[in-house]
Amino acid sequence: MALGVTGAGQAPRSPDPEAAHGARSRVGRVLLIRHAEAGERSQWAGRDRDRPLTEAGRAQAERLADCLDGQPLERILTSGYVRCIETMTPVATRRNLTAGVAGWLEEGADPAEALSALLAGGSVAACSHGDVVSGILFELADRGVALGSSPRMQKGSTWVLEVTDGRVSAARYLPPPD
Repeated sequence: MALGVTGAGQAPRSPDPEAAHGARSRVGRVLLIRHAEAGERSQWAGRDRDRPLTEAGRAQAERLADCLDGQPLERILTSGYVRCIETMTPVATRRNLTAGVAGWLEEGADPAEALSALLAGGSVAACSHGDVVSGILFELADRGVALGSSPRMQKGSTWVLEVTDGRVSAARYLPPPD
């Protein structure tokens, strides 16, 4: 893969969002991205973490990079699953950034821990899986963040989370690019 990836996306020691920001900015934007199309799990013979994007998913990842061109971005974080890394490759390449792999973005991770880490500050794009994205949305709803009447999370979609004082102050959904 062309994307440089590091293991630097470690979660903060405390899952408490108030304790997480430390020296980082208390204002930022989180682009919470569900990976692009990767085909059916049941039709993949290898380890699920090695399942790549489909041809349509790779095209979707390129269009996603186009859609995110105007977004401020300091860091890129991704699950270590191939489909997430491939989703973020076009964004990282265009921005000349290296993506950090974060275990707290992988399938089965604790959404509260992932949200806490994402709220640490700055402008970050983070690619994860349906279970983690939906769990983060549930956490946000429980915290009173307006997500609309039926929050969506299609493959290749993005939630833009505005962060103020270490809390999500607004959220909007960007559907997968056409």
